[in-house]
Order: sequence, then structure tokens, then C-alpha cells
Amino acid sequence: MSHKRIPKRKAAIAAGGVVALGAAAILLPNANASQDGASNDAAAAPKTLKAADASDLASQLAGLLGDAFAGSYYESDSKQLVVNVISGDNNNVIVQAEKAGAKVREVENSLPELEAGAQTLKAKATIPGTSWAVDPKTNKLLVTADSTVTGAKWDRLTSTVDGLGTNMATIKKSAGTFKTFVSGGDAIFGGGARCSLGFNVTAGDGSPAFLTAGHCGVAAEQWSDSETGEPIATVDQATFPGDGDFALVKYDDPATVAASEVNVGGGQTVQISQAAEAAVGQAVSRMGSTTGLNDGQVLGLDATVNYPEGTVTGLIQTDVCAEPGDSGGSLFTQDGAAIGLTSGGSGDCTAGGETFFQPVTTALEAVGATLGAGDAAGGAGDEAGGAGDEAGGAGDAAGGGEAGAGEEAGAGQEAGAGEEAGAGEEAGAGEEAGAGQEVGGEEAGAGQEAGAGEEAGAGEEAGAGDQTGTGQNNGVEGGSGLNESH
Repeated sequence: MSHKRIPKRKAAIAAGGVVALGAAAILLPNANASQDGASNDAAAAPKTLKAADASDLASQLAGLLGDAFAGSYYESDSKQLVVNVISGDNNNVIVQAEKAGAKVREVENSLPELEAGAQTLKAKATIPGTSWAVDPKTNKLLVTADSTVTGAKWDRLTSTVDGLGTNMATIKKSAGTFKTFVSGGDAIFGGGARCSLGFNVTAGDGSPAFLTAGHCGVAAEQWSDSETGEPIATVDQATFPGDGDFALVKYDDPATVAASEVNVGGGQTVQISQAAEAAVGQAVSRMGSTTGLNDGQVLGLDATVNYPEGTVTGLIQTDVCAEPGDSGGSLFTQDGAAIGLTSGGSGDCTAGGETFFQPVTTALEAVGATLGAGDAAGGAGDEAGGAGDEAGGAGDAAGGGEAGAGEEAGAGQEAGAGEEAGAGEEAGAGEEAGAGQEVGGEEAGAGQEAGAGEEAGAGEEAGAGDQTGTGQNNGVEGGSGLNESH
């Protein structure tokens, strides 16, 4: 399991490496003429976008177009956003969407109409083994029924769908049975159940915690990282069934600092830097302790699933396979965005099937947590800031030069180590609270190489360079994709 105790000084450095990156904002262009005087009336070529940026653009267009917006999806091959619009006689909505960089498709069903259809299904066809979600690619409701929906249940479902009107919904039969995947990132064990850890987070009170599935959280109060081991974490909040499937589980040891990463096996990890909304058509990966790493794409949003235990709303529907034990596991992108927590579905990783996920963004908001260990590590501010006192002592010990660390030596602020250190060697300010760029000739990088030395940024003994090496590389490795775990 990716958690361990580390000194607070190192925790502060790690906090600098795990930056909660908000998805890049995409400014909608105005309708003015271009700088060269050419008119912008002609349709602009669709933009090439990352999935997270496409999701941001879709959100902006939803607000801009109002009732004319009828959903969107991401074309992973062309890396373009497709926006459905109800134009009527107002061609301006098409022009606005195209100028924003989206591909535009005129469709028949509005979002309010599709949402009304979903409410009808809820009222008349809430049958265990069924699900429905808006499918923007078909501009219809995608209704799925598992193998248990037969006879009178099937008749009830089909008659309800027919009653919605033509071209409002399609029905798909699933060979498997909808179920939660209790049994399965890293395995966690509790009360005879096995689930998977989703993402490490910091709770609202600053304590270290992780997210997993809500049905895991209601199955057992305490969880261990080994089948026969002592509990390491206790459930703080859990939601299932109802408005989601998520649980916040706090580590029992408040000194735990858990890495913001997904262990994908083979000594590899994916660093997680942000939580992001899913986009239909987006390529995603899922990690679980039963079936390991599997890939697929998002099929639908705001899905309603009728499990035997009850109805769960607001889920993400995908074609990524999963099996018992994978519950709670991580749904993410290879560039480091946390997307969802494995809830349940049908089928397996041999025959395939449908799988549903709790959106991470909704879970974080509901439990009042933040992704990663940033806040907990930030709690080490006093000790990290204390590097100023120890680094300041380097002045007298480093050859009699003036090396006051200054008053602003807190982590993340300027921590100048004085103008001179030792025999005239420069001790630059450093932007990230290192003890300067060079002290006695040894490099003391500001953040990337964990400051100058483990404890004080100026070396343990603050000698004339001998004890002032860069220390260990204690920052969390930046970048995206797969990194070797340590």
C-alpha cells in the first residue's frame, strides 16, 4: 500500500511536488474581427484539446448556450470536443460554439427532455438490474438491463421506454448481473470484505485519509492493508446507496503521509496531480486489486444504477471491465487526473461488461477533503519554516561569513540564506525555501532536490560545504505517466 510515515521536513518538500493543478481554463473567444482585419464570421476550425480541457470548454459552452446546449462528448482520435445543440431558428448558437473551437452537431432531444425521460424511468422502472444514462453520442438515454431482468420486469421496462416516445432511448441487454465489486489501486480488508483503495486525500481537519467505495465503507468500519493485519484506518463517512457510492476513511496514525499516486503494478506508479470531471469518449484507466490495470473509455455521465442493495445516482458509465474486489479502486487518466472510484457493474475482464464509477470531484466535495497529502504535509510548516533558524546558523559555522537565513524562511516563501556564506560563496535566496543555490560550493536546490540537506536546507552541520549537499531527492516526482515507485 502506498503509505508510510515520513519526517515532517520531508512532508513539506513533498507538498511542493504535489500541486493541485486546476484544469487549464479555456477562454471563449469574442466575436470581434481578428487582428489582421479578417472577419471571424466563418466557422473556426475545431480545436485540438486534451480531454480535461475539452471538459472545461464543454462546461463553459453549457453556460454560454443555455437551453440550446444538449450535451457534448470527446473524440479521442481527433482530440476534439463535439457539442450537441438545439438551434431552432437561432443559427447564432452554432456560430458561438464553433468560434469557441468545438465541432457542432444539431440534434433533436434537449437535455431537459432527456432528464425528464430519466425521471420517468425512475418513477416507473426502478428495477434491480437496470441502469440509465444520457448518451450524448446518440442524443438518447442509454438504458441497460442485466440478465436478471426478464418476464414481467422486462415487459415493464420496455413499455416504459416505449412510452418516452420515439428516438428518446435505446435498450441494451447485458449478459452479466449488476453488482457491487466488493471482495480489490491496493487491496484493503475489513470485516471479511476486500476492496481497493481509490485515492489518498487530506480530510477537512487536516488528517490523512483515503477515498474508496461507499458500499465498502458501510460493509466494515475498520480497514487493514493486509488480510491478517491490524486495522490502519477507520471509516469517517460513507454514502451508499443514494446520492453516490463513496467513503472517506481516515488513517489511524495521524503521522501517515500517503503518496498521491496510483500503484499500477510492476513497480510502476502514476502520479496524481488533480481531480477532474469525466468526459464522454475520454480514455481512462482503472486499477483494482483483483484485476489490476485495465483501460477503456467513458460512455455516459450522471448514470443511475439499480443495484440489489438500492439505487445509486450520479455515476460515470464506462466499458472498462472490473470484478469483485475491485470496488473503490482508482479510475484515472495517464496524465495524472483522478476521475472516479469503482462502484459496480456487470460482466468480468474476460467477457467484458459495463462498469460504473463514483465521480471523484463529487466525493471530495461531499466529504470536504482535498486530493493528495498536500494539506497534511503543509501542517509541517512550523518545522519547515524552522529551517530558517537552522539555516541561519550556517552563517557563523560556515567560515565566519554572513549567512542569516532572514525572517522569511517559511516553506514556500523566499528563504534567503544571506548575501554571503562561507568564503564568499553565494547563498542565493531560492524561490522554494531552500537554503540558497550554493553553500560552500555544494548545490542546495530549492525544492526539486529536497533543499540542502534533510533538516535545515543548509546541511546538518552547516560546515563550509562538506555537510551541505543536496540531501536525498525527497520531492514527489513530477511529470505524468508511469514512474518507478520507491
